[in-house]
Amino acid sequence: MSIADFSGRVRPDACPGALQVHDAADGPLARVRLPGGAISGGQLRELAACAAELGSGVVELTSRANVQVRGLRAPAAFAERIAATGLLPSAAHERVRNIVASPLGGRGPSGLVDTQPLVEALDLALCARARLAGLPGRFLFALDDGTGDMRQLAADVTLVPSAAGGDACATLPHSAVAGGDASATLLLAGVDTGLVVPRDAAVGQMIAAAEAFLDERERGLSDRDRGAWRIAELADGPARIATDLGVADVPAQVAAHLGSADSPAHAGVADDRATTAPDDSPACSAHRPGPVDQRDGRVALEAVVPLGRLSAAQVRAVADTADDGGAVPVRLTPWRTVVLLDLSPAAAERAVRQLSAAGLVTDPVSPWVGVSACTGRPGCAKSLADVQEDVRRWVATLDAPAATPVHWAGCERRCGLPRGRVVQMVATADGYEERLP
Repeated sequence: MSIADFSGRVRPDACPGALQVHDAADGPLARVRLPGGAISGGQLRELAACAAELGSGVVELTSRANVQVRGLRAPAAFAERIAATGLLPSAAHERVRNIVASPLGGRGPSGLVDTQPLVEALDLALCARARLAGLPGRFLFALDDGTGDMRQLAADVTLVPSAAGGDACATLPHSAVAGGDASATLLLAGVDTGLVVPRDAAVGQMIAAAEAFLDERERGLSDRDRGAWRIAELADGPARIATDLGVADVPAQVAAHLGSADSPAHAGVADDRATTAPDDSPACSAHRPGPVDQRDGRVALEAVVPLGRLSAAQVRAVADTADDGGAVPVRLTPWRTVVLLDLSPAAAERAVRQLSAAGLVTDPVSPWVGVSACTGRPGCAKSLADVQEDVRRWVATLDAPAATPVHWAGCERRCGLPRGRVVQMVATADGYEERLP
C-alpha cells in the first residue's frame, strides 16, 4: 500500500498534531504545524528544549515544512509549552494549518511575490472559519512565489502568481500568463482549471476552495468521495470544485488531463510522511544546499538536514546562527532543508561554517543531496530494518550525490516515497530490493 491508496477507506483521518499525538512504536509523536515553514530563533530554542526534556531529543522535519518530536513522556506538557511560544494559535484548527510556501519568498531571481504576508493572512482566515477545523489533516495549501517550486507538490490548493519573465523553472499555467501582473491562478490538486483571481482576493478564494471541498465531500457521490482526504481523491475533484467557484467552462484539456495516469490528481500527493526530491532540471536547483544570491544583494543559505533529523543541539545551532546573522528569518522547507534569509555576504560565510560544523549539509555536491528514507526501526513497528542507520552506512560509501534521487523504505508501504523519478530501496526479509524508476 502506498500513501496514495485510499480505496475503501473507512477510518477517519488520524494525522497527528500537537494535541492529538500518534502512538508510534517508540512512544507518542507530536507534530507542530509551521505555516510557510516560518519559525523564530526563540521558538527553535523552546522546541529544542522540549525535545530534550520531554521527548527523544530529536526534532524531525516533515515534507510539509512542519516539525515533529518523538518519544514524548509528557504530551500535555509539550502542548502547553508549544502553545506558550506561539506555535499553537488555535486548538481547534491545529491539525489543518497545513500551508507550504516558496522558502525564498520572492527574494530569488525568479521570485515575483513576497509570500509571507499571504501565508499569515491565509492562516488567520483558516483559523477564523470554525467549519474548516473539520478539514482532513492532510489537506494542503501552497503559495508559490513564481519560481514554480510549490507547483510540483500538487497541493490541494496552490496559488501561482502571474508570470513576469521567462524563467525555465517556473513553467506557469496558461491562465496565470493570461491574467496580468495583478492576477494569480489557483491550481486544484496540481491542475490548472482556468481559475484566475485578483491577487488581493486570492486568500479568500483559497478558503472558498477548501469549503467547496467539504461541500463536495458531504454531497457524497460515492463512498470514495465521502472518505476523501484530498481534492485528488474526489472523482473529477478539480473540475467539480472549479465549477463550485464559478468557472463557467472548465477547459476541455482539464478533463483529458484528469484521465491521464500522469495527472497530479492521480499521483501520490505529498503528506507529512513524504519527501519531495529536488527537480532534475538544473533550472530548478533552488533546493540544493548552499548560498543563493537575493535580488537585494543579500544572501539566503540553504542547508540539508540529513534524513530530516536534528538533535536538540543542532536545533539550537540553527537558532544561534540565525541570531549571529542579525536575527534573520528562518524557513523550513518541504525538502527537509533549513533556509536562513537576508544574510549579509559575510554573515553567509560564517553561517556556512557554523551549520556545517553542526552537522548540516551546505555543500551542493554532498552525497546527502537527493537521499530520503522512512522512519524504520525502532520508530515504526511495521519496518523490517533499521532503515536510517542502513542509509547512513550507504551514504558513507559515496563521494557525490546519486545520479537519481534514492528513497529507502522499511516495508512495502514505502512511506515517504517522493514524487518523480526515484530509485527505491525496499527492505524485505532478505535485505533490500532495488527498484529502478
